[in-house]
Amino acid sequence: MTGPLVVSFWMRALFSFVDTYYASFLGDASVAAIGLSYPFELIMIAVWVGLSTGLTSTFSRAMGAREETKLRQYLDATWRLVLLCTPAFTLVGAGCWMFADRLAPDAEVAREFAIFGTTLIAGSAFTMFWSVIPDSIVKAHGDTRATMWAGIWSNVLNVIFNTIFTFVFHWGIFGIAFSTVLGRFGGLIYALRKAAAHERTRKERGEPAVSGFDPHPCGAIFALAVPSALSYVLMAGETGVVNELLRRVEHGKEALAAYAVYYRVFSFVAMPAIAASVAMLPFAARQFGARDVPGVKAGLREAHTAGLVYIAVAAPILFLTAGPLAHQLTTSPVTVSFLVPALRWIPVAALIAMPFFLCRPVFEGLGLGRPGLVLSILRYVVLAAPAAWLGLEAARERGVSPVLGVAWGVTIASILSSAAMLFWTRAVLSRASRPSESS
Repeated sequence: MTGPLVVSFWMRALFSFVDTYYASFLGDASVAAIGLSYPFELIMIAVWVGLSTGLTSTFSRAMGAREETKLRQYLDATWRLVLLCTPAFTLVGAGCWMFADRLAPDAEVAREFAIFGTTLIAGSAFTMFWSVIPDSIVKAHGDTRATMWAGIWSNVLNVIFNTIFTFVFHWGIFGIAFSTVLGRFGGLIYALRKAAAHERTRKERGEPAVSGFDPHPCGAIFALAVPSALSYVLMAGETGVVNELLRRVEHGKEALAAYAVYYRVFSFVAMPAIAASVAMLPFAARQFGARDVPGVKAGLREAHTAGLVYIAVAAPILFLTAGPLAHQLTTSPVTVSFLVPALRWIPVAALIAMPFFLCRPVFEGLGLGRPGLVLSILRYVVLAAPAAWLGLEAARERGVSPVLGVAWGVTIASILSSAAMLFWTRAVLSRASRPSESS
């Protein structure tokens, strides 16, 4: 299950990285504007992930138990939630326009951000959330290849539209945002067709349905959706803090542009761990259902071992390509000087963050949303701001890149939160191993 998800998540990372690449042809103000949009994008992703987590879990359990009434309940409840998300995030997109001057370091970046943020967030509200239901259905059927191909179709269309809108129509930053919105239709259409095919095949098997009714279907979805979504909202808060710190430094525009690229590359490098965590949720849930706690422990060990091997391969590649990659994405010498050392730090940051990603699904597999939320609060609320500020101060004292400084600080917060996640996971697995307590 993890293999296709790795490809899928890489494609989704490229889906967003493509925007940064094409914006580099427009100048650092456009790249910085994309960086300012990250917190708003993360909030949108937070809601999407929360809904997907809740529906995938409830739908999978109901499908395994052949409870057709519950299946319809959970689908209807999710449709209602999706319909609420569309107008809500249309308003968030409008907020990008209204508050652009307060968030940007200068008028040029403010103008670019107002156009990009409004188009991307408000436009995606009409394409992104509709994919929650088909994506959850195909994952419940174990078809992670469909998720992979949906990402590929979206990314290919995004590249095509970006090329046309940027170099043929010369629509600038608006064309880059609009191409992202349109590209998502490709993945949505593919996922809808695959989900319909899976459900048609399941119904054609004619398996006898089992009676079952959930008096609170929205509550069942929210039980995992809310903690999962809040964790991503808190992540958006960390990104907002970093943007605010960098906006105030000398050469703030260049620092924001460099961090925008750094964050995209970090997300790309960390995608295999994130993909493995998505696959870990149904794996852990099935193993816990079979009372196979040693199987969960073995799965975690294998996932961490694979992550170590992956980082060992990725680290030298990124170290050698950091310079050429930075020069490809910006023409500003200041931005390049900020970016290169930060890019070389990414393997360390990704390695330290890995336990945080891989252990959380163990809790969700047991139906426990609170531990992940508590540790996210520790990571993104308690530690992020002071750690990023300390890292920035350390960078000033040593005369190094401010982007590297905030990366140092965020990594310190990651060390503490990953350690807490590992200890808590070990305690939960130890309790689950005892028959008297797990029952």
